[in-house]
Amino acid sequence: MKPIYFSNHAKSQMILRGATEEEVEIAVRTGKREPAKLGKFKSRHSFAFNSFSPINQKFYKYKIVESIFADESEEITIVTVKVYFTNSEVTQ
Repeated sequence: MKPIYFSNHAKSQMILRGATEEEVEIAVRTGKREPAKLGKFKSRHSFAFNSFSPINQKFYKYKIVESIFADESEEITIVTVKVYFTNSEVTQ
């Protein structure tokens, strides 16, 4: 299993958007891999949240963490992270 490296941009986006390294790793390792721009990949995972969003302070049942990453020969490099909050159950 390749190690996961987080770019500085990804780390700052995780803080701003409310994602943890563990959630990003789960999204990368278990989510469905899809093509993204510039030869990168994206994958997402839905987590039970049941809390208030750090973005708008509204209550949400679920948090979706989407990782954009490069799958390189020796490691996986997380380029950026997006987080979506919803009250609708999401299937993977």
